[in-house]
Amino acid sequence: MHSPTPYQSTPTTHHGNLIHHPAPLHQPVILPADIPPGVDWVTLPNGIRTLAYTPPPAPQPVPAAQPIPTWAKTTALLAPTVGVGIGAAGIGLSYAAPGLIAMTHALWSAAALVVATVIAVPVVIRTARRAVGGTGTGGSTTHITQNITATGLFGRANGTINHR
Repeated sequence: MHSPTPYQSTPTTHHGNLIHHPAPLHQPVILPADIPPGVDWVTLPNGIRTLAYTPPPAPQPVPAAQPIPTWAKTTALLAPTVGVGIGAAGIGLSYAAPGLIAMTHALWSAAALVVATVIAVPVVIRTARRAVGGTGTGGSTTHITQNITATGLFGRANGTINHR
């Protein structure tokens, strides 16, 4: 005989008809390694997951190799050249540093000489004028005044010059 289980179906009647309640089915478990190629788990629109045949994925097209643009080649070739040039300039400046320092001292001296000349020349000239016959020794100085008049915006201008 067979022993009763909680999932055993029991016949009931509904308006005199026998209603059969089947016991739930125990489905075997399938491991992923047991699934053949071309079959995969899918979810149906009503939410049930089941195994179904699936089409193989379409192969992705391999992009064709494109040539390297000219600007990229030029930049790649120019970068080391510029780097070497900057390095050579740094080495050259390190060798030239003592001479450059001496030149800056010479330029500062020349600038000081120019400033002293700009200040000293007018002083010497003014002193020489006073000694020869300027206002300090009683000599005469010429004063010139000029009066200009014009009538209207574009009128002709007339002027007079007075020497004293």
